[in-house]
Amino acid sequence: MANIKFENENQEVIAADGANLRLKALENRIDIYTFTAKMMNCGGYGQCGTCVVEIVEGIENLSPRTPVEEKKLKKRPPNCRLACQTLVNGPVVVKTKPKRK
Repeated sequence: MANIKFENENQEVIAADGANLRLKALENRIDIYTFTAKMMNCGGYGQCGTCVVEIVEGIENLSPRTPVEEKKLKKRPPNCRLACQTLVNGPVVVKTKPKRK
């Protein structure tokens, strides 16, 4: 089982290994989208890049970045992921809606 802690929301979610991070967030009413992205996201296909999250701890417990993520996140640090492309396989701490640096 994977324990996902959403830092900004101070909420923990238990998920089966291999669970999709975006789906687990939405199932538990964790808001991962900024205001405009709520209306204009691709629904989890990795095409829009609006579900960016920052991994604070446990990046080693996630699936590797996909080619789509590499393209969409090339100007972001390596600990940023697209929630829709990320599978969780162990404990992780996530920060939603990270600021661009």
